Amino acid sequence: MPNVHVIEHPLIRVRLTRLRSHATGTAEFRANLHQIAQLMIFDVLRDCTTREIPVETPLTTTTGAELERSVVLVPILRAGLGMVHSMLEVVPEAQVGMVGMQRNETTFEPETYYNKMPPGLREADVIIVDPMLATGNSAVDAATSLKKQGAQRLRFLNLVSCPDGIRQMNHIHPDVRIFTAAIDGGLNDQAYIVPGLGDAGDRYFGTL
Repeated sequence: MPNVHVIEHPLIRVRLTRLRSHATGTAEFRANLHQIAQLMIFDVLRDCTTREIPVETPLTTTTGAELERSVVLVPILRAGLGMVHSMLEVVPEAQVGMVGMQRNETTFEPETYYNKMPPGLREADVIIVDPMLATGNSAVDAATSLKKQGAQRLRFLNLVSCPDGIRQMNHIHPDVRIFTAAIDGGLNDQAYIVPGLGDAGDRYFGTL
């Protein structure tokens, strides 16, 4: 599918299998989600540009590198928050914005209740983070809001996508690259991805 990068890695496949299993409890779900997020962030940031800087080693002076632009991670609350905690271990210098959304269980549309961003979005590499790309409505709304606040380089990172959500994102935000670990078949009547892994937020926070 256009503008979608499926991140392939044996460890991601194994850990995603554990996330999918209904027998996986909260602690194991969290651990596997953290590990997948850390593995995926390397690919998401692969094409970030760097600039040369001098560095003093214990022996001499040489040339090193630093990120040319700041990185801003924007989890869609709640579920995206768990992924960001582990990604910050890989990119500790990243800033964090937050978009709080909850799903209207009647219309399946997202309802925003919180939006807080760091300054400098225009100059940053901004990564929207959410475990699932189902209908695509939450991701679309988050990307729209971030663009209005100045973001110009947006990417969307998720664990499990489906064609419906991908089409929605590509239609409204064709410039936003999608990074995912899997593309599942579709949605059920409750707009959950099938086979999916259930409600990632409930499983991560133990609120089933």
